[in-house]
Amino acid sequence: MATAQSTKLSREDFKRQKVIEEQRKAGTLPAEVDPETGRDINPHIPHYISQAPWYLDINHPTLKHQRAQKESDSSIGEWYARGARVKQSATKFRKGACENCGAMTHKTRECMERPRKMGAKWTGKEIMPDEVVQDVDLGFEAKRDRWNGYDPQEHVKLAEEWEYVEEERRRIREEQVKGKERLMAKQAAEGPSAKAELPADSDDSDEDEERYADRADMPGQKLDLKTRTTVRNLRIREDLAKYLLNLDVDSAYYDPKTRSMRDNPVKDKDPGELTYAGDNFLRYTGDAPQLAQLQAFAWEAEDRGKSVHMQANPTQTALLHKEYQQKKGKVSEEIKNSILDRYGGAEHLQAPPKELLLAQTEHYVEYSQTGRVIKGQEKAAVKSRYEEDSYPLNHTSVWGSWWKDGQWGYKCCHAVTRNAYCSGLAGIEASQASRQLLSSQAATKQEAPKPLVEEHILRTAKKDAKGDRGRQDLSHKPRDRLGEGEILLDDKKLEEAIAAERKRKADGRTDDNANFRGKKNKYTSNAELKEVTEEELEAYRMAKVSSEDPMANYVDQEDN
Repeated sequence: MATAQSTKLSREDFKRQKVIEEQRKAGTLPAEVDPETGRDINPHIPHYISQAPWYLDINHPTLKHQRAQKESDSSIGEWYARGARVKQSATKFRKGACENCGAMTHKTRECMERPRKMGAKWTGKEIMPDEVVQDVDLGFEAKRDRWNGYDPQEHVKLAEEWEYVEEERRRIREEQVKGKERLMAKQAAEGPSAKAELPADSDDSDEDEERYADRADMPGQKLDLKTRTTVRNLRIREDLAKYLLNLDVDSAYYDPKTRSMRDNPVKDKDPGELTYAGDNFLRYTGDAPQLAQLQAFAWEAEDRGKSVHMQANPTQTALLHKEYQQKKGKVSEEIKNSILDRYGGAEHLQAPPKELLLAQTEHYVEYSQTGRVIKGQEKAAVKSRYEEDSYPLNHTSVWGSWWKDGQWGYKCCHAVTRNAYCSGLAGIEASQASRQLLSSQAATKQEAPKPLVEEHILRTAKKDAKGDRGRQDLSHKPRDRLGEGEILLDDKKLEEAIAAERKRKADGRTDDNANFRGKKNKYTSNAELKEVTEEELEAYRMAKVSSEDPMANYVDQEDN
């Protein structure tokens, strides 16, 4: 069938339609007739050809949609007659016409004429003729023609105007050149002593055409001095693109379609120190939230019937919003007071904060893996890691307020033990008395015999102190002990010490007083102990072989 089915058929209707189609194809039933042309429709035509599209809204069998449609008579160059009016105008005001000019083709608020003090409705004079209203039926090409309705005469007028401007500019330049030549001739006739200022050339004057910074190339502009034209680039080249601030794949997402990056591309730094911290940072900082609140207030006020417009009158909107906030706070305070008067409980509102009662707070702080604060405000750091102005154990001063003989203590009792209880002035007197007693006992006590090593060290220290009095640098001088410092050796004693050392090594003895090979002195031996001299120590060092010395076993072949 050639009918466009707009409704869904039931199972029985669909079977019945199929039977009728088969009978028409077999010739038992007559074919369908096109009501528009009166011709029969071939039943063997496929459905995709015979069925009309849904947007044509054809509810009867026809093949009209398959035939060539008649084109519109409108021309591609047809357009509205702008500003055209009817030649004859009315002599008196007509009902429904514009109250200002008296034309019938527009309303009073759409009138483009100058508002009159007394409109044509009341005066009945100077009634303007009606505009020409056209019903232009544009075709497919005419709707998409960008130059349709353009009047070439407008461009001719513009070209003529610019020709007049160039001609006038050329005339001014010729006058400047002639004046310059006359001035130069006059200067040459008067002689070299005459000095006169030459008129500024039109190319160097500020009054000549549009100037675009001849000697300074502004950022974001490309300047051509010959043609005097500038080309504005899309952005300043010194600015870095948003997507180049952080090249990490997991950084903030950049939308190329809208050229927006809502999140902060560099989260490890403070947003206040960055030149760009994301679109959301600009949206929710500064005066942006306040501006959004004003806009929402203007919309809500307009819904309630008040004439408030933020762009048209921003001052009025700001004042009304401020007044609204004050009234809102006053109303909420009145409601709060009325509830407290009725039910009571004002004493609970004056309780100390929960931070002091429970030692807990609901202050939320979120940290990153590097320890930087992401959300919330970090807790303020204390001045010192130790407890300040704490006086334990009845002390009136802190530990470390007194120092004596390399020991710290309390100033109030001169106690050098930190956990000692304060005894006050009595403790100070007792410590002084004990110190005097110890000093007197040390003076009367006989000195015990000291070991030989300690005596040697003391003797060497005294000797060094006497020898170093005339030196300039005393703070960094090392103490000279046995075998150290500048030593004057006796050559004869040194030879004897070397011979004695070689003999001791050859015998395998460890001491000069041993009576047999390899035997040491006994504990109860009465062997004489003598002090080691510098020559003997030098001989021992010269005879000692270091196992770590790489040249110890070296033998020169040439000497042999």
